Amino acid sequence: MFADEVKVLVVAGKGGDGCTSFRREKYIEMGGPNGGNGGKGASVIFAVEPGLKTLIDLKMMKHIKAPKGMNGKGSNMNGSNAEDVKVSVPMGTTIINADTNEVIADLTKIGEEVVVARGGRGGRGNRAFATHDNPAPRMSELGEPGETLNIRCELKVLADVGLVGMPSVGKSTLINMISNCNAKIGAYHFTTLNPNLGVIKQSDGRSFVMADLPGLIEGASEGIGLGHKFLRHAMRTKVIAHVIDMGATEGRNPIDDLESIKEELEKYDEKLINKPHVIIANKMDMEDAKANLEKFKQKYPDEEIFEVSAIQNVGLEKLVLRLQDLVDSLDEVKLYDEDTIKESHILYKFNNEKPFSIRKDNNIWVLSGKEIENLFYMTRFNEDESVERFGRKLRGMGVEEELEKMGAKRGDEVQILDYVFIFKD
Repeated sequence: MFADEVKVLVVAGKGGDGCTSFRREKYIEMGGPNGGNGGKGASVIFAVEPGLKTLIDLKMMKHIKAPKGMNGKGSNMNGSNAEDVKVSVPMGTTIINADTNEVIADLTKIGEEVVVARGGRGGRGNRAFATHDNPAPRMSELGEPGETLNIRCELKVLADVGLVGMPSVGKSTLINMISNCNAKIGAYHFTTLNPNLGVIKQSDGRSFVMADLPGLIEGASEGIGLGHKFLRHAMRTKVIAHVIDMGATEGRNPIDDLESIKEELEKYDEKLINKPHVIIANKMDMEDAKANLEKFKQKYPDEEIFEVSAIQNVGLEKLVLRLQDLVDSLDEVKLYDEDTIKESHILYKFNNEKPFSIRKDNNIWVLSGKEIENLFYMTRFNEDESVERFGRKLRGMGVEEELEKMGAKRGDEVQILDYVFIFKD
């Protein structure tokens, strides 16, 4: 089964909890804090697997959840880090944040990998909080939550040349004749349900990859027929090869076929219509093909046209050599530049943005923001010193000052996530 688009929930592992512990041994006074730190939660990493051709394995997963780090223990024992989870995907996979439509990564090289969701850091044990003023802290941190993302993976096959055309114009026959492909052929429309890839090798050692893509019909750019499958995969190709049924065996006009195809390409993405292209006038063995070709050339005098009969293996050698030269002369196709791909994991931000936002909802002041929410998640509210530290951190972020500026009074309710606190001194 072929799958080229998958949505999946990715949950990185939570960091292990820090430990609140004190050394207690007979005859040893003031043993001091010895609570260890928690281990790091596992990240979810997507990596290119050369042997894969489809996203079907990923499609079987409802969600991907990575393990949490181990908790710290007494006697200064730190928890171990959880092992990262690696997910194999085929070359040509684009990973997109399904909630924001931001491109996280475009994986096009063997061995390429990206951290999609980063595991949370381990919470610090009370040993880490010991200071000269407070040598025996009775507090520790909980582990940081791992990142959670709804992602969409799209596979756009890596091919140098894409065969495009209406249904039953002979694309599958053509690729079978000139490559190692074994595409399905049938006397009905949409025989090709999924992209077929074939490698075309030259006598001089050169080679290129050709994709036989599902047939186009009017409205393909809007998802009618199998157009949505075809158009996505055509994006990575260097060269578009328009296959035209010059014999008009389906009763269509070859000129109208090309016009319809070009219109659908342009509607989907202007990059497609601007790609280098050639015209393959197929089925030249048919009775009306010569007359149709003359009219076609009058309409398109500047187009590069190759007369072939795929089923009779006529005219294919010249076509293949021209396609090879075109492929060799063109650079690799990059669908996304560096500005488009989101820097999803920035360690340091040198700006003046507040780490939180405040809004008033039904007389409750609602605080939100990743930094403030992580602080909340990592605080042990059953430890007095942890609660005091939580308050100090909020004041240090400027939360108290901002609340007062916005008109909050002592005694007002303040909400973080699903929890409500009282705003007081």
